[in-house]
Parts: sequence; structure tokens; C-alpha cells
Amino acid sequence: MKKENLIWYDRKRLWCGLPWTFTKYGMDEGRLFVETGFLNTREEEVRLYRILNISLSRSLVQRIFGLGTIHIDSTDMDLGCVKLINVKNCDSVKEMISNKVEEERLRNRVSAREFLSHGDEDEMDAQMHDVVEEEHE
Repeated sequence: MKKENLIWYDRKRLWCGLPWTFTKYGMDEGRLFVETGFLNTREEEVRLYRILNISLSRSLVQRIFGLGTIHIDSTDMDLGCVKLINVKNCDSVKEMISNKVEEERLRNRVSAREFLSHGDEDEMDAQMHDVVEEEHE
């Protein structure tokens, strides 16, 4: 993760707000990065257009020190769900990520499809069974 190309960069902070950890977060125009470790390092990334949901939680201690945890759900097979823990200015960071996700979806012509169920599970199972039988005929 090269800092000069990043739009946002921060370190995971301790409960008191000090950035004395080896976990780093960053975001460039199209990707979100999480780098962990000191001797053995690991860098994970997710394309912004693959992010489905972003939420924010703050414990009492986090609120006292101006921190928060950003929860990110994605369709990425390796990363899936990621938590950016103890992020400073978490409200503005969450909004920035959310805006960049929408920009990347538009730029890449990707839409997040939501599946809504209208009925109970037995009815849905029966409909799926009918569809499968029609395909085999």
C-alpha cells in the first residue's frame, strides 16, 4: 500500500485513540486496503464497487475518545466482511467510503441487487422446485 496514491490513510488505534498498532487502513480511487502484522504482514483489498453495506458502531469508550468501528460487507470471496476498528473521525470516513462506493458503481456500471422475499420459505421452495423441473424438461 503506497501512501502517495491514497485518498484516505489511517492506523487502527488503541482504545485511548493512540495509533500504536500495526494495522493500517487505506483507500485509493477504486480499492479499500487493510494491512496487518509487523514481522509477517498481510494486505487485503476489496474493490469499492463490491461493497454492499457499510455501518458504524461506537461503544461508550470509543465515543469518549472520538473513535468508531466501520463494518463493511462485500461480495469479495476472500475478504467478505471487514471491520475497520477504532477509526478516528469515523462519521466522515464512513461517508467518504460510501460516496466513493457509489461513484465506483456508476463508473463500472455495477448495481447492488437486493433479493426480497414475498412469502414464506415453503412457498419459495416450491417455486424453486418448479423452476428446476422446468429446466430439466
